[in-house]
Amino acid sequence: MRARIDVSEIEAQTKIRAKYLRALENEEWGLLPGPTFVKSFLRTYAQALGLDGKALVEEYRLQHEHPSEAMFEPIVPTAQSRRTTRRTGSSEKPSRTYMLTVGAIGVVIVALIALLIAGGNSSKNPPATSSTAATHSDVARAKHGSGAAAHHAVSPTALVALSLKASALVYVCLIGDDGRKVLPGIDLQPGERTHTYHARRFELTLGNSSVTMFVDGIPRTVSPSSQAIGYSITKAAGRRALPAGQLPTCT
Repeated sequence: MRARIDVSEIEAQTKIRAKYLRALENEEWGLLPGPTFVKSFLRTYAQALGLDGKALVEEYRLQHEHPSEAMFEPIVPTAQSRRTTRRTGSSEKPSRTYMLTVGAIGVVIVALIALLIAGGNSSKNPPATSSTAATHSDVARAKHGSGAAAHHAVSPTALVALSLKASALVYVCLIGDDGRKVLPGIDLQPGERTHTYHARRFELTLGNSSVTMFVDGIPRTVSPSSQAIGYSITKAAGRRALPAGQLPTCT
């Protein structure tokens, strides 16, 4: 009011619906989607008005969050940890391709050891032509099987590449294959761009539409919305919007 800014102007600037802006002003928290979005709205609204968003969020935590909620609140990574996450872009759990390759190599090693043992025994015993031939056949099958399994595990053509660039402050929760939290509920700053991630399937929740998605290098805008937005992204189906009840969460 002191700045003589109309609610409709702030709504257009922040992409937050006017009813949510009024709920923030009146501290009617029950009218807002939830604690995570309340804090994201507070930061965005404060930035638009030139206020200290961090102080407003901390005041909200102290006055309106119960201890149990604060205890299980997701830890928002610092700028340094976000950069580290983007550089690595990987999970601690070994990939399926890695496990299949190690298993196939183990089979080949066991077969070679058996072959060496059989060769050592042949100096004391008559040649066992059929046995040796069978051993060579087993090794060949093991090598062929390992190549087929590695090729079948994850074809590069089945992976989709995704990165995000924020035009304003936006909350992001990005889930990759096997439920891996690629971006575990962070706030992207204006102009900030993420690392390029690869997976067979991504599920994404955005706090608002102030972001450009780069799917396989092609920029895709997000339709304006004052509510949380969700997408499922695969190579075959492309980008598909998710219903409100199916949005992934990083809490």
